[in-house]
Amino acid sequence: MFRILTINPGSTSTKIALYDDEELVFKENIAHSPEMLSGFRNIGDQYEMRRDAVVKMLGVYSIPLKSLSAVAGRGGMLPPVKAGAYEVNPDMVTALRYHPRMQHASNLGGVIAYEIALPLYIPAYIYDPVTVDEMEPVAKLTGLAEMRREAFGHNLNVRATAIRYAAGLGRPLSELNLVIAHLGGGISIMSMKHGRIVDLVSDEDGPFTPERAGALPLLQLVRWTLKNGPDERAITRKLKTQAGFMSHFGTSDALAIEKRADDGDEHAIAVYDALAYNVSKYIGQLTVPIGRNPDAIILTGGLARSKRLTNAIKERVGFLGPVEVVAGENEMESLAMGALRVLRGEETANVFVFQEDYE
Repeated sequence: MFRILTINPGSTSTKIALYDDEELVFKENIAHSPEMLSGFRNIGDQYEMRRDAVVKMLGVYSIPLKSLSAVAGRGGMLPPVKAGAYEVNPDMVTALRYHPRMQHASNLGGVIAYEIALPLYIPAYIYDPVTVDEMEPVAKLTGLAEMRREAFGHNLNVRATAIRYAAGLGRPLSELNLVIAHLGGGISIMSMKHGRIVDLVSDEDGPFTPERAGALPLLQLVRWTLKNGPDERAITRKLKTQAGFMSHFGTSDALAIEKRADDGDEHAIAVYDALAYNVSKYIGQLTVPIGRNPDAIILTGGLARSKRLTNAIKERVGFLGPVEVVAGENEMESLAMGALRVLRGEETANVFVFQEDYE
């Protein structure tokens, strides 16, 4: 039996779960108060506090550290990497702590995993971070030579969902062509050709979400940005946390908006339908890189629990291929199962090498 601790740091909490092989032993969400977090200069400085909170929670459940076989942390803002597992090493810790592509709580996942695993002489892993890059070069080129599209997406849940779907069919993932939409606080839609994510739209260039603006009319955005001043942080915050449902209704609570739509609120009906329309439109767009109708279109993520949303998407894209709904984000399970495949010898972990000039 392999015992795997999984760690998923978020902006105000750290989720942890413990698995004995495929069996969930426990799952907890450790909250970090704003007062506690305000005492740190940046996210990187929080790692010791969060590590100690994780270890303390294991003590609450009477889980001895020496019983662990591996620790798996959420992958952070690394440079572009291959899909699959990476064993956390000093190079990766350096990249995550001192040279991340951007500040994000997920950068602490691999660092905390490494700090816990190192004195136990057990491996620490990350799996399918948001920076997995398998995009075709043609998908990255833009109309401005200074800009290229980047691969940012919900790779952990998307690839885990694809792996489970292929296993359910009894077929290797490398045989399948899929379009997978992760629908949640962020939305990313991915084109998977023979098991590789060859193109995608992220929540920066795709549908709006409960909190995010998604793709916007370019010239209107330029004028709006100039009108609202040069404060990049304020503009980014507006586009990433105060847009979407939040902009229309003052709340990002998708269940509340859906209830308003069900009760006949015309604006809620229109916005919910616009979300379904936009997701459907980008699903159609992402069949093109496959070069044929997909074997399946899969809807996953927290918003996939909404039958109003998924039924509306099915009605629009069903002509492209079968539509499957696999609701939930399943991040902790995905981390654990990825690490388990490595421990069982079913996969080989990649080796991360830090390069000073990757930025």
